[in-house]
Amino acid sequence: MTIPKYTREIFELLGKGQFICSNSTEDNIRKLYNAVDEYFDELYDYFLAIGFVLEKGDEFFYFSRTETKAELERKVEQAFKWIDLVDFCKTFDNSFSSGFRFTASQVEVQLRMDVSLKDKLETLKRYTSEGPYQERVKKLIELLCKDGYVELENDIQQQYKVLSSFKYLEQLILSIHISEEVQNEIPQ
Repeated sequence: MTIPKYTREIFELLGKGQFICSNSTEDNIRKLYNAVDEYFDELYDYFLAIGFVLEKGDEFFYFSRTETKAELERKVEQAFKWIDLVDFCKTFDNSFSSGFRFTASQVEVQLRMDVSLKDKLETLKRYTSEGPYQERVKKLIELLCKDGYVELENDIQQQYKVLSSFKYLEQLILSIHISEEVQNEIPQ
């Protein structure tokens, strides 16, 4: 079995729950993306043997594993957080997706004009805590960066770029299906 020389770096990144995205601003990440893309089948078998499932999304890679019940509950809580965050991002700008560029100040300006966006920021308080818009928006951007959905593209202008891994969140939300019987039971 032939595996790329970057296997260690790939494992270290994906093993932390990060993504390897084709449109990363970092040359090293794009290099790793190309290596995984070229050797996907070999790496899939290699990582599977040590308990990790290499998954391929739309222009991104990540690990998944079989989970215990407690771990699944934690992931459901995490999914709720990301649903709220994606809702906030899409309310800020409906085109917020892979390749979108923004600054924290643009979000802050929109918050001052959009009551719906303010309401959505309030629902995110448990992740941002109290404080002025500037601090809370900064915290949300830090969350997006930490989990590999956004990268700082321009340090001088403080401009961020949405990575292709954001599609993972969008696909997660789109895959949620609520049957009509259950939908009528959900309180508004």
